[in-house]
Amino acid sequence: MTAGRLTAALIARRSRIVLSALVLALGLAACGHKQPHPHFADDNNDGVYVDAGPITYQLQISRELNQYSVEDSQYVKGLPAGMSTSLGPTQLWFGVFLWAKNQTQEPQVSTDKFRISDTLGNNYYPIKLDTELNPFAWTSMKLEPLAIEPEPETIAANGPTQGGLLLFKLNTSVYSNRPLTLWILGPDDKRLAGISLNL
Repeated sequence: MTAGRLTAALIARRSRIVLSALVLALGLAACGHKQPHPHFADDNNDGVYVDAGPITYQLQISRELNQYSVEDSQYVKGLPAGMSTSLGPTQLWFGVFLWAKNQTQEPQVSTDKFRISDTLGNNYYPIKLDTELNPFAWTSMKLEPLAIEPEPETIAANGPTQGGLLLFKLNTSVYSNRPLTLWILGPDDKRLAGISLNL
């Protein structure tokens, strides 16, 4: 084989290798998780991000709480005066743990308005917790550019869920009316984003 033919064969072979690598890379990229809609997430949602106005929120975890367990008993502290941790036979405690980040270049305020809706249109609102008694409780905060909530090195940030708590008292009927949707609301109760919750 002449030098010219050898060079042409090597170039052709290298081209096939490069082309094969590109096809493989594209195939692997296609196998990745589909990006959710930036304002609504309805797949496997623990860890999902949604954009709600100028702030990005992440669902750390959502689950039924057992107020008699060591961990969960901390989450039902700071209830409003007169509200007991006791539940009726058709009620349950439900915790939603959120993280947020201001990804803009201006200070922004995180929301304190949320709602859970079931498939029948029943709505549930988070219980206002005393943050002096419950350091896990979510509160509206002014976030500087790139700041996060819960703030680093706080009990909520370093806790098992690494998120701020929204505590709900739900009816057990929600198990029949799934999926539940957490709505992140704006100042006029406008729905900014939604996340389908695991229950």
